[in-house]
Amino acid sequence: MKIADAVLRRRRFNLIWFVPIIAASISVYLAVTFLSDRGPLITISFLTADGITAQQTEVKHKAVSLGMVENVHLTKDLKRAVVHVRMKREALPFLTDHAHFWVVRPRLTPGNISGLETLVSGAYIEVDPGDPGGAPAQEFTGLEDPPAVRSDQPGSTFWLHAPRLGSIGPATPVFYRDVTVGEVLSYDIGDGLGPVRIHIFVKAPFDRFVHDATHFWNASGVSLSLGAQGVHVEFESLQALLSGGVAFETPRSMASTPRSADDQEFNLFDSQADADAAGLADNILLVTYFDSSVAGLARGSPVELFGLQIGAVTDVRLTRDPASTHMHARVTFDIQPERVFTEARAGATVPLADEVIALVRQGMRAVLESSNFITGQKVISLQYVPGEVAPLGQEGAALVMPSQGGGLDNITSSISDIATKLDKIPFDDIGRDLASALKSVDRTVSGPDMQNALRQLSETLTDISHLARHADEGLSPALKRLPQLSADLQQAVARADTLLGQGGIGADSDMQRNLARLLDQVNDAARSIRLLADFLDRHPEALIRGRAGDGGGQ
Repeated sequence: MKIADAVLRRRRFNLIWFVPIIAASISVYLAVTFLSDRGPLITISFLTADGITAQQTEVKHKAVSLGMVENVHLTKDLKRAVVHVRMKREALPFLTDHAHFWVVRPRLTPGNISGLETLVSGAYIEVDPGDPGGAPAQEFTGLEDPPAVRSDQPGSTFWLHAPRLGSIGPATPVFYRDVTVGEVLSYDIGDGLGPVRIHIFVKAPFDRFVHDATHFWNASGVSLSLGAQGVHVEFESLQALLSGGVAFETPRSMASTPRSADDQEFNLFDSQADADAAGLADNILLVTYFDSSVAGLARGSPVELFGLQIGAVTDVRLTRDPASTHMHARVTFDIQPERVFTEARAGATVPLADEVIALVRQGMRAVLESSNFITGQKVISLQYVPGEVAPLGQEGAALVMPSQGGGLDNITSSISDIATKLDKIPFDDIGRDLASALKSVDRTVSGPDMQNALRQLSETLTDISHLARHADEGLSPALKRLPQLSADLQQAVARADTLLGQGGIGADSDMQRNLARLLDQVNDAARSIRLLADFLDRHPEALIRGRAGDGGGQ
């Protein structure tokens, strides 16, 4: 019985042993699961580890956790922060050289606000796997800013060429009819001498609106113009006002053409007006020269015909005539009749250049006029100017149109020329000479010689008058005095003439004319006296009988 009892006690199994067995099984399962789910350890370097905490910061893709930060430390040169991340095995296909990592934290930019959810949940590291087909990698350089476009976002990329960048930068929105359809990815200034290359992304399905004839322009800021139509303010949107923007448009006539391929290159114009002008088919380049000031005329200034814009100025510069030292203002402008003559030019068979040549031969000139006297803005007005027809020259592919001054500048120039000529007149010398001549005349007229001559002349005339009244009473004594009277008269006239010559009195003066009339009267009186003397010489009896027919021989 004792032996049987001992055997039974030895074979009996205690249930308590199930606890460690189960625990060990769970531990083995967890270990196997952990090891099977555990991915590689990768390193990501950032300029700063702001917001990253070991054992707390996760690596995510589309809000799905793919790893956890294990530790963070600095490089030996203390320039970057190295983050060690234990990735999950499911993330292994993403770890290629096409992948990008960046820290998602609250960001506030003029055109965008992002990462606000991290204010509650904390920062995390976002990964973009990139395009498939990359080589496996475990060391990465993190981005300081989120990429503009994710690898899985459909759309197309294009390149824009611009003379200057302006307010355009990464994440600048791209607009199509005021709708945000993309953004700027990056830019490249090259060697700093050529145009700036701007890389943009247009999301699908809006990328189908981009054709080879599409025109892009800078829609940044506010466009303010003060012209003949008044004040005109224009801006694309509030977002473009704050962060800048790029807009594009395709002419309706080109809407049916095939869409542009990826990475197609376009020019970026400064304004929508420049972009619209570039889309006009009929275009002729002209050059004109002005000798007056062109202040207020700039690139983009309108060229008008009868008050309607028919072109635009493309360049204004100062040139020098190689044959002389004369300077000119050289203005280059385009004529685009499609702006106002769309229907007329549709069936035209004569080349546009020949039409312009014909207009110039009819007297058309480029006239510089002011469009706004407040701002000083000017335009080029094509007008018919009467006069000699000027020849039409040519500089390369450009026709040279003769110019004609106009507007307020001509008036100012004429006044300036008159003022210059008046300034050359010696008014001081003329005044001194005139004052001296007047003093001489005054001395001559007021002098005793002139007074004596006039007195003698007056006495002579009195005697002649007395003689004429008493001719019938006694002509003999008067006749005896005729020689003496004539001599006295001649002496008075000679003295007066001498005095007048000394006084410097002009031949057209009032005194000269009065003296001439007086001498004529004296000559008439002397002629009458001679006739009377001749009559008495032939008929002396007339002194006794009187003239025949005077009443009976008295």
